[in-house]
Amino acid sequence: MENIVELKKVVKEYPLGKLVVKALQDIDLTIEKGEFTVIAGPSGSGKTTLLNMIGCVDVPTSGTVLVEGQSTGKLKDRARTNLRLNKLGFIFQTFNLIPVLNASQNVEFPLLLQGGMSKKERHSRVAEMIELVDLVPQAKQRPNELSGGQRQRVAIARALVSQPAIVLADEPTANLDSVTGLNIINLMKELNRKKQTTLIFSTHDPRVMEHARRMIEIVDGRINGKAQPPAKPVTGEE
Repeated sequence: MENIVELKKVVKEYPLGKLVVKALQDIDLTIEKGEFTVIAGPSGSGKTTLLNMIGCVDVPTSGTVLVEGQSTGKLKDRARTNLRLNKLGFIFQTFNLIPVLNASQNVEFPLLLQGGMSKKERHSRVAEMIELVDLVPQAKQRPNELSGGQRQRVAIARALVSQPAIVLADEPTANLDSVTGLNIINLMKELNRKKQTTLIFSTHDPRVMEHARRMIEIVDGRINGKAQPPAKPVTGEE
């Protein structure tokens, strides 16, 4: 399988007064296209920092991060922004929906940022995603009119509408009850199976860990032991 993400000897340091905090230390990691991978570890272990490296939100202090073969640390700001916009989808635990936009408009927003797509095509793509996450009755409702689970479904549809190569999710079930959280996990598994989208979650939620095809444990900024090799992606019924 093709490697879609590669990290080589990645170190990330942050100054804290006169001290230097090493958020990531000598991270070596490869993720194949179509994987459903969980980065697990306690709060403060470096999970979010690692996602930020992969998601081009930040660059390493040293080492190399490759996304679809591009070294992100060598890209200029505009090129990194374009990579995030066109190749990556993000799902946040706080949803980060735009309050004045309804569900459909929130899903459409990344397509407007990308440009180059007709209104008819945008609306068709949005309608497909809204149906996929089972939110057709709520399509015209604003975030404050939706439940937590419904808002997370909008966030998932928004992350997927641009058909990104990679979807990154930072603690996606943290603010959801157990039933809603399990429904979200099952939805993402189904999307991974159908679309072969690469999913990378950070979490310390055991519900998410047990459903992932691969788990990577990170402790104190280091991968704990040798990273578990990827499982073969599922292409048919399990």
